[in-house]
Amino acid sequence: MLENDDRYLSGTKGSHRQFKHSMKSGLVTVPGKLNDEIAIGTQISVFKQAGWKK
Repeated sequence: MLENDDRYLSGTKGSHRQFKHSMKSGLVTVPGKLNDEIAIGTQISVFKQAGWKK
């Protein structure tokens, strides 16, 4: 979903992936590996970081 919002992987810290957008400020941090399931509370946090509505 983040790639569909023109965000790109800017780096990793441990098992966390950080995404940037070329025009929007801030990072979106996603925990876990690529195919890991993400808890609903974490999904809500990612949506807030990205500036999306639920």
